[in-house]
Amino acid sequence: MTRYYDLWDDVRLPGRWHLKSPVDDQGKEVDPWRFKAGRYLELERTPLFRLARPGEALDFTLTGLTIPLVHPRVASLFERLELQQEVQFLPARVEGQPEPYFILNVLQTIRCIDDVRCEEVLYWLPEDNRPDKVGQYRNVAGLRIDPAKVGMAQVFRTWGWRGPIIVSERVKSAMEDEGVTGPEFIEV
Repeated sequence: MTRYYDLWDDVRLPGRWHLKSPVDDQGKEVDPWRFKAGRYLELERTPLFRLARPGEALDFTLTGLTIPLVHPRVASLFERLELQQEVQFLPARVEGQPEPYFILNVLQTIRCIDDVRCEEVLYWLPEDNRPDKVGQYRNVAGLRIDPAKVGMAQVFRTWGWRGPIIVSERVKSAMEDEGVTGPEFIEV
């Protein structure tokens, strides 16, 4: 059975950059939640990511509020892996970088969290006074998924807990073989 990994940002890399959430041409913060919705997006303008801490540029970075930003070579790798139906690359700019970067927009969410195998799962309840969220995940610790529910997906977000970006072992291996800088992979 295929193994899956939470594609995370290795914040322990010495001397690495850290990026803030994106802003538009007027310096107004771009809504970060739109990049976690699991659907195709069209942006009117190219967002700008400012440096929270200068340092070595990475090929993969999770920015403020965990927006995935990738170097063009990661976009090229995903295209070679034929993942165009699973991800979208939205042009972005990074302060001080002459070359373009891309927001990695994951296009699918899959209902696959294995509640029993997770360390802790909390749901929104009626008494939380958030009727729009009742029945959805409030918190998931020690995320585990049920691979049998994933099908053939190689890159996706989990339904109800959309923060994590899950990649297959195939994608993980390709990123490692390519020498992509910045990612950390946590088996789920």
